Amino acid sequence: MIDISIKNISKIYVSDFKCKKKTAVQNLSLEIEPGEIFGIIGRNGAGKSTTLKMIMGFITPDSGQIFISGKIPADPDSRCKIGYLPENPYFYDNLTARELLTFSCQASGLDQKTSNQRIELLLKQVGLFAEQNQKLRTYSKGMTQRAGICFALVHDPDIVILDEPMSGLDPMGRKMVIDLILDLKKRGKTVLFCSHILNDVERICDRVAIMDQANLKGIYTKEQILENHGMEELFLKIVQQNELQAK
Repeated sequence: MIDISIKNISKIYVSDFKCKKKTAVQNLSLEIEPGEIFGIIGRNGAGKSTTLKMIMGFITPDSGQIFISGKIPADPDSRCKIGYLPENPYFYDNLTARELLTFSCQASGLDQKTSNQRIELLLKQVGLFAEQNQKLRTYSKGMTQRAGICFALVHDPDIVILDEPMSGLDPMGRKMVIDLILDLKKRGKTVLFCSHILNDVERICDRVAIMDQANLKGIYTKEQILENHGMEELFLKIVQQNELQAK
């Protein structure tokens, strides 16, 4: 069974007091297979985050259908297997990292022994074990991002959705996230993520979707990316073609 199936979804927002309509996503269709690392890239406003929010059920598409392991996003059971990191995670800043993850474990129905094992493992993986009892308000942006990654993974989900997971991270932090994603793949997990860092996308993704101006411009394998001289060259070529067509 396909883990995530998107069929012709569109989303239009009505913006500002003049009631102007803005198309965020237009007739998007794609399928993500089990155990696949799938990346979505595009310029700001291309529709990447809106797509992830529709998959999560936070907003509803105006048309089209989304299925997560055969279930629609409105079905609470569809989220049981999902771990999600938003682009700008925000948590109660009076909690410590351990308290935050304990809450996530309890909400996910994990027993105490499993919770403690998962929390300790993830905090060590992201380099926050020594700071686990500090209040989140004392964390830098990069540390908060690491805590958010733990929050998304602590219940050991089968499908992981990450919106700009490298945001705010230094080079060592980015390497840590890449290693985590590759480890998820080794364990048979499905990973869907958006990123502006083209080199990282090229390095770890099995397939990459390029979006521009609310539209899907193509889905490419690693081999196709290499044939086009790398992710950066391919992305620039598609964006330039789109701008010429718009003129």
